[in-house]
Amino acid sequence: MYKELNQMDELSRRKFIQYSAKALLGVGLASVGQTPVWASEVVRKATAKNVIYIYLSGGMSHIDTFDPKPGWKDQGPVQAIDTNVSGIRISQYLPSLAQRMDKLAIIRSMYSNQGAHEQGDYFMHTSYEKRGTIRHPGLGAWLNSMSGKTNSTLPGNVRIGGSNNAQGGAGFLDSKYEPLHLGNPEGGLPHIKAHRSVDDIEMQERMALAEMMDLSFHQKYPSKKVRAYSDVYEEAMKLMTSKDLEAFDLSKEPSLSRKLYGDSRFGKSCLLARRLVEHGVRFVELTLGGWDTHNDNHDNVEQLTNPLDQSVAALLDDLHYRGLLDETLVVIGTEFGRTPDLNANAGRNHHPTAFTCVLAGGGIKGGQVYGATDERGHSITENGVTVPNFNATIAYALGLPLDKVVYSPSGRPFQIAHKGQPVKALF
Repeated sequence: MYKELNQMDELSRRKFIQYSAKALLGVGLASVGQTPVWASEVVRKATAKNVIYIYLSGGMSHIDTFDPKPGWKDQGPVQAIDTNVSGIRISQYLPSLAQRMDKLAIIRSMYSNQGAHEQGDYFMHTSYEKRGTIRHPGLGAWLNSMSGKTNSTLPGNVRIGGSNNAQGGAGFLDSKYEPLHLGNPEGGLPHIKAHRSVDDIEMQERMALAEMMDLSFHQKYPSKKVRAYSDVYEEAMKLMTSKDLEAFDLSKEPSLSRKLYGDSRFGKSCLLARRLVEHGVRFVELTLGGWDTHNDNHDNVEQLTNPLDQSVAALLDDLHYRGLLDETLVVIGTEFGRTPDLNANAGRNHHPTAFTCVLAGGGIKGGQVYGATDERGHSITENGVTVPNFNATIAYALGLPLDKVVYSPSGRPFQIAHKGQPVKALF
């Protein structure tokens, strides 16, 4: 009991010091006795303001895309082709991206300690292993909580496609940092218009009545979760009257732009991501699923890479010509790779030992490959990059304080990328 009381006293003392520092200096302390956040080498001027995170759900086969292995017996029909950067070759399934290699940084030495989809997905999005007792925040929530929104009326965190219960939400942070989920990129923002029978005056009266009815409850239970409901109402009202609502409307886009991105759902998601970033949404994640190629790997990868190649190439060009690529970090991530050896169903199984992710824009130096795997893509031979290091690199580009400690409601300390270190050679 004495030990537990001491621990509680220490936690209270630490929190008191932190809150006092925030009030007096406008800053927070990493933890008592450690180097303060503002003195850390890791905190620096951001090279990226926004992120478009393209998540390839299911585990992309690295040797059939960005790390081909010519001559390997199970490489199959996939050939390696030259890119517009001398000495760098990628899969024939990615001809458009091959001609934009000068904008890409390919990390061929990713590895994870999670070999199952749900756990690998969670780890990739949060840098923490999945636990039953806590939900960790994703990068979009970290970004908006630490750096704030750039458009006061639009959400700062949007997810296009995938599951509404996908990984990488607000976690233990305030629920207002939860991503707004859009299932259909062409559907606009649903339920945003008031009923035709409700004018502005009546809407204001209804909101005032709701606030009055809730007042006593809020006063009796002044918790973060209760306050979150008020935040949701407030944000929704701002959004309903925002002039930037057209950002969600793809019909405003010229037909030529739509054609360049392609007619696939993924292509439309990429186009919507560009429109959202252009209007000040800071973190947009879009999902292209289907990469769990245990069966007929080569046929499935060929089909999946068709929209990936066309749409990401269009996105990079579009961001570049609009002057947005320098401030927008484009990420291609996946939870793990696939085995170099084909199984009995001409498929590839899970392979967290070595896989590939890609970065572009946002201060990243294009035209480079970081790390390498062996002659069949099975093992890393140089410059291994952990999942926390990969996420730390994204956070580093955004200028976020990697060593800042944030406490969960239960008093447990956490950091953005779980002590991951950024790969500075990519910048």
